[in-house]
Amino acid sequence: MPAPTEATPPGVPVDPATAPPVGPLVDATPRPLPARIPHRGRAVDLEPLHPRHAAELWQAAQGADASWAYLAYGPFASESAMRAQVAGMASQHDPLAWAVRPHRSGTVDGWLTLMDIQPGNAAIEIGNIWFSPRMQRSRAATEAMVLLMRHAMDELGYRRLLWKCNALNAPSRRAAARLGFTYEGTLRAHLVVKGRRRDTAMFSILEDEWPSRQAALDAWLADANFDASGQARRSLAAGTT
Repeated sequence: MPAPTEATPPGVPVDPATAPPVGPLVDATPRPLPARIPHRGRAVDLEPLHPRHAAELWQAAQGADASWAYLAYGPFASESAMRAQVAGMASQHDPLAWAVRPHRSGTVDGWLTLMDIQPGNAAIEIGNIWFSPRMQRSRAATEAMVLLMRHAMDELGYRRLLWKCNALNAPSRRAAARLGFTYEGTLRAHLVVKGRRRDTAMFSILEDEWPSRQAALDAWLADANFDASGQARRSLAAGTT
């Protein structure tokens, strides 16, 4: 990479044959759209979100009002309100949502989506994640996210995988770090959510970074890393830093 100048900040790729500087050529072929298909893992299944999941999700949400603090929706006052939210999400293609069914519980305990899907830019976000407290920081929770990360990067060939969250959402920021995302910066006063200012922390994984991130995630998810009770023998952070 050429030495940075005033016009080429450190770490920004540039085509050395151009003046003024522009970025290097990339494969500009639009990537495929993700499909509404199930994904199967060792500890969790992802099912395309459907209104039939609402009853189980309502049960998973009981006593978990704080888990909705950083989302644009929830908590819900009734099962019918939950059903309306699920039905709305299930009808959309962006965000494209999956229900999360851990093998240990056998019940639907959360959802997550692929969103801000930009085939022409080969960029896609994993977000709108809601996991019930009993699922948070579990093998199933991590594998649910990794299944969609693999789908986006390996199967669909996206170049940029994005994670963003409320800058005050410490658990989400820790999750991004554990999964191997790189912090890019914070968009100030980016959104208004539930009548409140939201600053948004931005994270990403790029295609050249993905193989090492994937190797660390696969090693952590391996059966040998878990004892009979399902507890991890080592932390994921140790494998992704």
